[in-house]
Amino acid sequence: MRRQALIALSALGLLGAACGSDPGFEGAKAPKVEAARNADGSIDDRSMCEWKGRADREASETAGPGAIQPNVRRVWQIVGTGEDRHRALVCREIDTNFDGVKDVVRRYNDKGESLHEESDANYDGRIDTWLTFASGRLAEVRIDSDRDGNPDEWKYYSGGKLARIKRDTNRDGKPDVWEIYRMGRLERMGVDIDADERVDRWDHDNELRRRLEDDERRKEEEAAAKKAAEDRSAADEAVDGSGSAEPSGNKK
Repeated sequence: MRRQALIALSALGLLGAACGSDPGFEGAKAPKVEAARNADGSIDDRSMCEWKGRADREASETAGPGAIQPNVRRVWQIVGTGEDRHRALVCREIDTNFDGVKDVVRRYNDKGESLHEESDANYDGRIDTWLTFASGRLAEVRIDSDRDGNPDEWKYYSGGKLARIKRDTNRDGKPDVWEIYRMGRLERMGVDIDADERVDRWDHDNELRRRLEDDERRKEEEAAAKKAAEDRSAADEAVDGSGSAEPSGNKK
């Protein structure tokens, strides 16, 4: 159980990193990336959107909440001709810590739905978080928490809700912890002890499992009771209908 508690605490820390806040990189402790200057004197903000030198694209810059200078860039694709000519958002990038360097970029399809997002969550100048969307909804998150350029945590979503997580806790490039979620809560966690990429032990949330089983049993009982009531009602209607009809032998 001690290992389970440690893994759970690690999970909370990594979740914070996925949301854009890492307790290990707060304030003055956060690594800083200096924005370089181009030959013409302009600042190189390490743009990750493709728009410069393209006649079919336009870019606009705005200042987001808390920013004094513009820190949000949106890139638009020019689509159609004549009266059908319009702009479609294809890329958006943000400098979230106001250091002059873009650290988050999201790309969109021609319907305006999110496709992918990359971010430098700890501001060290390297991408460490990757998001993938399906039909505009979050489907997968990959996180590099040890700064080696490779993900060591994978989160999978179903219907926009967290469904499962894989973690590489010993940094060997292979997952050794699997978490299964239900109704937004951790239902069970599998641990690979001998590094063969197979679960050797499952730890369950017995209280959650009991509640889920009770809910399913209650739903089954309610469905059975509803069907029984419908059957009784149908039988009563059949009896009432046969009793109200006049026997054919009494007709004059």
